[in-house]
Amino acid sequence: MSRGKYWNEAFETAPRAEIEAKQLADLKVIARHAYANAPYYKRSFDAAGVKPEDIGSLKDLERFPFIDKKTQRDSQGVGSFLGELAAVPEEEVIFVSTSSGSTGVPTMSPFTRRDFDEWQDVESRLFWQAGMRPQDRYIHALNFSLYVGGPDVIGAQNLGALCIWGGTLPSERLIFILKEYKPTAIWTSPSYAWYLGDTAKKTGVDPKRDFNIKRIFVAGEMGGSIPATRKAIEELWGAKLYDFYGLSDIFGACAAMCEEHDGLHIAEDHILVETVDLDTGEILPPGERGELVYTTLRKHARPLIRFRTGDIGRFVTEKCACGRTLGRIYVDGRKDDMFIVSAVNVYPSDIEFVVRGLAGVTGEYLIRITEENFTAHYEVTIEKSHDNNEADESVAQRASAALKARIGVKPQRVVVLPDGSLERSTHKAKRVIDER
Repeated sequence: MSRGKYWNEAFETAPRAEIEAKQLADLKVIARHAYANAPYYKRSFDAAGVKPEDIGSLKDLERFPFIDKKTQRDSQGVGSFLGELAAVPEEEVIFVSTSSGSTGVPTMSPFTRRDFDEWQDVESRLFWQAGMRPQDRYIHALNFSLYVGGPDVIGAQNLGALCIWGGTLPSERLIFILKEYKPTAIWTSPSYAWYLGDTAKKTGVDPKRDFNIKRIFVAGEMGGSIPATRKAIEELWGAKLYDFYGLSDIFGACAAMCEEHDGLHIAEDHILVETVDLDTGEILPPGERGELVYTTLRKHARPLIRFRTGDIGRFVTEKCACGRTLGRIYVDGRKDDMFIVSAVNVYPSDIEFVVRGLAGVTGEYLIRITEENFTAHYEVTIEKSHDNNEADESVAQRASAALKARIGVKPQRVVVLPDGSLERSTHKAKRVIDER
């Protein structure tokens, strides 16, 4: 099949009314499936006084109850191995991944054969959207051990690219492969993309000169959507960076950037997006910042209906300059990571934006949150570049002023350390220490 700019032009450029009509049809089917086959949904819908037959429009979904991570943890293993949210017998499940458990007990995400195949078609579409083509040579440098992003390499294979299943190779081995095999694309985390490029340079290998990477796909952290971080990684590698976004609760990458780098197009044929007020749960109009809520429209093994993701961001439906009409998400961070200082909501992504844009620092940072007299404070530790002769106090003052200008509240202090003092992450970095 010959493809042009789009993997599935008919759907990716469809009018909003057509997209929403398809969503409504699939929503009715999945709601009936969940109610009939998942004990939890039968019980929760009945308790809320709603039934699948009540859905006559997308707005009617607002009458249905939310679920969240706690719902998953509490229902997992209850009544069966797959738990009360599962809507198919175990015999129909061909794959499970698990969450990292970073915010609690790891939760399973099961897939039927159809779920899995449709998921990988989405991956192919997102790779194509980000510029991958059959002539590309791609190395998948993501964890394959239970991680939902591991199988996404199949989406690249289905697209026709030559795929190297790298996994979590030691950095020196991965640098060797990048030099010898000359892949044109790589997928990893923003932290590791920076670490790997920086490590290569320190060993005398120039990513721009000695590698052949044209595209870097990143996920798992905020950095790919932070302009300063994206620019720093692109300059280090001499390649374009594209942010991807996924949840273990649904499937690998659910959204990704296009060539415009303006938000991430979400797979609206699989996910219905709502945005709600963080405190009241009230539905917010498109474009307003709140908690992103997803309903899976086609995942049969374990449907998620009105799943509160804990991700803070906004959702827009205006047509993108790339020609796609699929909605875009802009994620600011995790609800769990946000903290309040002097009545100001502080997001680690805003701190990263500032640090990555400062001259004379390495871009590495650590946030420490403390409490004194019932008042929260934050401090930021950064590193001064090895070739920066500026006094530490001057660097700290510049950083503090930039943080105050961006966030609205300055840190209690900025600690400046020499280059190499902070621990480097080989994959997903932990940058927030909450000592309250």
